[in-house]
Amino acid sequence: MSRSPSLAPLSASFAAPTRARLSGRLTTLVPLAPEHADDLYAATHGEEREALWRYLFIGPFADRAAFRAAVEQMAAATDALYFAVLDNGDGRALGFQAYLNVEPANRAIEVGGVLYSPALQRTAAATEAQYLFAAHAFETLFCRRYVWKCDNANEKSKAAALRLGFSPEGLFRQHMIVKGRNRDTAWFSMLDSEWPARKAAFGAFLDPANFDSAGRQKTPLSALNGRTRAADSS
Repeated sequence: MSRSPSLAPLSASFAAPTRARLSGRLTTLVPLAPEHADDLYAATHGEEREALWRYLFIGPFADRAAFRAAVEQMAAATDALYFAVLDNGDGRALGFQAYLNVEPANRAIEVGGVLYSPALQRTAAATEAQYLFAAHAFETLFCRRYVWKCDNANEKSKAAALRLGFSPEGLFRQHMIVKGRNRDTAWFSMLDSEWPARKAAFGAFLDPANFDSAGRQKTPLSALNGRTRAADSS
């Protein structure tokens, strides 16, 4: 059950993430399962889609069977909890994302392992998928700290973090070697004290009234979060 988005004392307990179903108006997040592999393979593979995998630790995959085996491993993982992002219109899986690096003692968790197909990228549904994860982290898991990390060369991911309301924390230089390349890791975070304002920005952005008859946004989330950042610092 969700708690109200208010600041909790340090002594508050942390609820470990479970294989919950997170439902929104546009999307539903469900635990990743082998049954999602066919939809995801079709949505994320092909010559024109190889760039989707550039900054991930895995993929792209040589064929459907290899990808399904990877999905089976992700679905069974105990160090990460992967969710498929389903389109509420037709039920297809269009992407996935995960809770990572759970720290119960510190009430902290990371969102990562994000792969959105072209059909999901730059849509209100993608924003809603991120909102559902953040809301669950703060209001159900009772997190104090919600983390976003990415390759510093991934300009789109860094821009997404800022748009979603995360604050930059710095750079871990030569943090990893990924697919034979150096990775400097950029860190971002969102805190429980910031969540009420961020939640209000998400709500205003995702309100159907914020979109015209062609589905174009009227006020971008970055602008709404810019207003909340100004309020945070005042």
